[in-house]
Amino acid sequence: LDVNDNAPIFSQELYVGQVLENAPEGSVVLRVVATDRDAGVNGHISYQFSQAGGQSHSAFEIDSMSGEIKLTKSLDFEAAENHELSVTATDGGGLSAICRVLVEVVDVNDNAPEVMVSSFSSHLPENALPGTVVALFTIRDRDAGANGKIACALEDQLSFSLRPAYKNYFELVTVSALDREETARYILTVTAADAGSPSLTTTQTFTVDISDVNDNAPVFNQASYTMYVRENNVPTVLVGTVSAVDADMGPNSKVTYSLVSAHPTEQSSCSCISVNSENGDVFVLRPLDYEQVKEIEVLVSASDAGSPPLSANVTIRVVVVDENDNVPLVLYPSQDSSPPSSELVPVSAEAGYLITKVVAVDADSGQNSWLSYHLLRATDPGLCAVDAQRGEVRLRRSVTERDAVKQKLIVLVQDNGQPPLSATVVLSILLLSDFSDVRLTHSSLATEDEGGSLTTYLIISLVFVSLLFLVSTAAFVVHKVCKRKELKDGHMLYGASNLQSSLADASAAGTLPHTYCYEISLTTGSGNSEFKFLKPILPSLPPQLHATGGGTNNEQDFPCGPLTMEDVGPDKSGMLSAEQFN
Repeated sequence: LDVNDNAPIFSQELYVGQVLENAPEGSVVLRVVATDRDAGVNGHISYQFSQAGGQSHSAFEIDSMSGEIKLTKSLDFEAAENHELSVTATDGGGLSAICRVLVEVVDVNDNAPEVMVSSFSSHLPENALPGTVVALFTIRDRDAGANGKIACALEDQLSFSLRPAYKNYFELVTVSALDREETARYILTVTAADAGSPSLTTTQTFTVDISDVNDNAPVFNQASYTMYVRENNVPTVLVGTVSAVDADMGPNSKVTYSLVSAHPTEQSSCSCISVNSENGDVFVLRPLDYEQVKEIEVLVSASDAGSPPLSANVTIRVVVVDENDNVPLVLYPSQDSSPPSSELVPVSAEAGYLITKVVAVDADSGQNSWLSYHLLRATDPGLCAVDAQRGEVRLRRSVTERDAVKQKLIVLVQDNGQPPLSATVVLSILLLSDFSDVRLTHSSLATEDEGGSLTTYLIISLVFVSLLFLVSTAAFVVHKVCKRKELKDGHMLYGASNLQSSLADASAAGTLPHTYCYEISLTTGSGNSEFKFLKPILPSLPPQLHATGGGTNNEQDFPCGPLTMEDVGPDKSGMLSAEQFN
């Protein structure tokens, strides 16, 4: 009978197997095989993991009958690249054998590259020099072999690039000048890709904001400006606006306007032009005269608020538009001579004969200076005609004996403005049969002119005398009215009370006889003063107007008779009213 005298024997002492790290659960890694020369139960072999050496076999399981080693969970190459197992084969009699199993985990490209940023500047001034470091980062891939090889790239950028620094460190740097006005923000994408199959990639985004620097001067929207203003304008009239923009931002883009001199040695270009520093409105400060100034050129500067400030200049041309404000000026014939000169025309002159030509100019321009000539008045309107364009005065018909020797023409010179302005010129024409009569004719004309002047002076004198008479009469009437008003408001000069005292004083002084006294009264109704002789009154009598004479009592000596109390009035006051006195 068989005795269990043979232990199981493994076909290999060391089994090496490989498994992909992404192999699914239940995948067979390898199969161990052991044999036992015994028979029967003694030759029956079972397999199990040995716990010797403290190995953990949680990721594996072994089939006790077949010896197949399977996965109980997925493996991770990055966690453990190989696993070492011990397998024990035991027969039915209790004898056993041990073998080692080395499971190598085969790397699979299951890890994407990693980008770790060490430093990053999100704001960069636009005047940063090329080579300025924006970010520093490192990359790694936990896979091995080709799966762990990484390539790093920057997508579609001309202003930035990647520069290797040390091992897996890279620098994101500028390679050219930056312009915030062109690109205010850069979004940089760094891509890290491994060499696995299929390749895995990782992207890292860097957002870089470009901060403004005052590197742009203001720019006017026109190379030059032409503005128009009508002459005789109102003061501070708005004629236009200049506008400039600055591509910078913040205070660097705030634009202010000012007038500057075209040459440093000059003062202000023109004191009549002003520009609003805030909005660029251009004003004309005082009225302009086209005949003196036809256009003005000034230089306007636009400056920003940067440090240092930048500026730009533009030329403004202010054109003065002519207004019809000048009347035509007659140059010939001159109207200053006195008496005016006369044009001589022979009586034998035919129709169309050129008598004279009116020459006039207008200080305005354009259609305002176009002059036309018209015959306004004439001694004989049918004798002469005036050319409307050239101002030539010609005979319309032949001279006849019935025509007056002296012809007077008034020619109207009118411009073409709106409204039109005009001037008149007086022409004197002498129709002579013989030019030897020129002196005689001029003498008679001078006499006529002197007579006309004398008549004018006489008329002026007559008007002046009439006015003087009217003023004197009015003054006299006012004076009389005022005097009558004063007389109506007057009062009695003397009454009974003051009369007694006056008489007593006079008697004491010896200026009046003792037997006669006189009373003087001013009337208020007759307009003149009168003396009334009353009956003598003794000074010692009481204040009564009944007087008795000391030596005589002749009433006939007093034209008005004696004055009694009844004549005075019921009030017995001794006062005479105007009606009683009259």
